[in-house]
Amino acid sequence: MSDQVLDARTAPVATWQIVGAMNPEERAVWRMADIQNNVSAEERGVDKIPFAIGWYAACYSDEIAVGEVKPLRAFGKELAMWRGEDGQVRIIDAYCKHLGAHMAYGGKVHGNMLECPFHAWRYDEAGSVKEIPYARNIPPQAKRPCGGWPTEEGSGFIWFWYHPNGEAPQWERVDFPEVGRDDYTEFDRYEWIVHAPLQFMAENAADTAHFKYIHGTATFPDAEIKFDGIRRTGLVKAKMGTPKGEVDGEILNMNVGPGQAATRFSGISETLLIAGMTPIDHDKVRVRFAFTQPKTEAEGPMGGLARALIRDIIKQFDQDKVVWDRQRFVERALICDGDGPIGDFRRWYYQFYVEWNGRGPQAMAAE
Repeated sequence: MSDQVLDARTAPVATWQIVGAMNPEERAVWRMADIQNNVSAEERGVDKIPFAIGWYAACYSDEIAVGEVKPLRAFGKELAMWRGEDGQVRIIDAYCKHLGAHMAYGGKVHGNMLECPFHAWRYDEAGSVKEIPYARNIPPQAKRPCGGWPTEEGSGFIWFWYHPNGEAPQWERVDFPEVGRDDYTEFDRYEWIVHAPLQFMAENAADTAHFKYIHGTATFPDAEIKFDGIRRTGLVKAKMGTPKGEVDGEILNMNVGPGQAATRFSGISETLLIAGMTPIDHDKVRVRFAFTQPKTEAEGPMGGLARALIRDIIKQFDQDKVVWDRQRFVERALICDGDGPIGDFRRWYYQFYVEWNGRGPQAMAAE
């Protein structure tokens, strides 16, 4: 039997040919770069897809220090975030109510408030002006809370809540107990800019047929997908490739709303992947993958396989990105019986589109 047959690792597929020739440094640049000869969001039909409500990752916790101010582009808006002297991170709309200065560029932390660089107007986490050093009175409209984003910290990330109408969080975010434990590794981090709406990436969990044609699996994996309110879970049992052949493995993935996603891998190495996927605009998403593994596996005799598992997951996301970057939204998708529960997934996902009242645009247009 040939070496090619004995080695069960993922075989080359068409999408991998686009990025497979790059070295690791070139591929890291490609993951964050603009794409060439791109078409507009309107032509791809993604400009009218709303942003889904939920908790989203703003950045890693260690990326913003006490007293630091940083810009954040998310949901088609310019935001400013800062960590106050009390250690808490706050996020508000970036433009000052006074004369429109962008407060993330040159702004500074004053106690627990954000001070505008233009005239030192000082804001709290609700977007309310609390102090104007040179004025006796604060204009009533400036005092009004406006532009604040609920923000929390946990599992190594800064999380913030999105709702198009500014409504308060409708559910609690989740934390992951492995993060920060002494017997688990520090995050192994990877990052992409994907030129597509978040829904394209989310649907991947229900699309079982693509594994063979995009990722080169020998068979279609068996997947059990369950929808329960704001939660979605999926269990994939599949043969996982190693240099010595196939091993039985399980992939348990979950969402709590659209913005908090995680996957636990078992079989080759116990691995937790936290995926922070935050829309920048209607056709652009910032993706952060954070991996942690038990130190006994990552740093022991199985360390090579543990690292290889992460490399394979990253490779598969690279393969998917090639498609997502140029994919068009098809509202009335032509689904066949081998595609997986894409229709069920969309019905679950649409509950997070406030503008669509939980339904697709075709259903709304027919009323």
